[in-house]
Amino acid sequence: MVPTTEPAIHSRRTELLGIAAGLFAEKGFKNTTVRDIADAAGILSGSLYHHFDSKESMVDEILRTFQEELFGQYDDIIASDLDPRSKLERAVVVSFEAIDKHRDEVAIFQNEAAYLLTFDRFSYLADRNRQSRDVWLTLLRSGVEAGVLRDDLDLELTYRFIRDTVWVAVSWYRPGGRRTHTEIARQYLSILLEGIQS
Repeated sequence: MVPTTEPAIHSRRTELLGIAAGLFAEKGFKNTTVRDIADAAGILSGSLYHHFDSKESMVDEILRTFQEELFGQYDDIIASDLDPRSKLERAVVVSFEAIDKHRDEVAIFQNEAAYLLTFDRFSYLADRNRQSRDVWLTLLRSGVEAGVLRDDLDLELTYRFIRDTVWVAVSWYRPGGRRTHTEIARQYLSILLEGIQS
């Protein structure tokens, strides 16, 4: 028997996490069992435990990996030499790219964060929520200070508006649809920055 190589193990873990993410997004974390994941992967439940000790470990790895990538991109935007308006635009585009590339992960975070936060191991999700707020408020404040955004904006309300209108798109956006995620991001930015009046 040929020994299993490290890349093969990593590849199998990645495949199993993808299957789990799809089920968590579709059925909900609480409603998805280890057996569901194993059945979808075509293996016995016991075999899944060779890779992960629980479904909590699986969703933990799914969310940590996704959020590290997303917040790394936000950090790069804030640290960049782009002007304040371009930074805000780039952050919206990056958010829609995340919905396109990581639809399941975004759906899990949107739908399951409140439940997962009842477990100590997921306390970092609250930190990520605060970090997200800080990112958008930093971008908005920079825009106001540069004179490219109105100075009478309630920044907290504006942040909530952007957060909710962007991330709720995961509930209806489907890759390969009539509009690409970039086109949708541009439409959102047009509505956000220019409004809808004639």
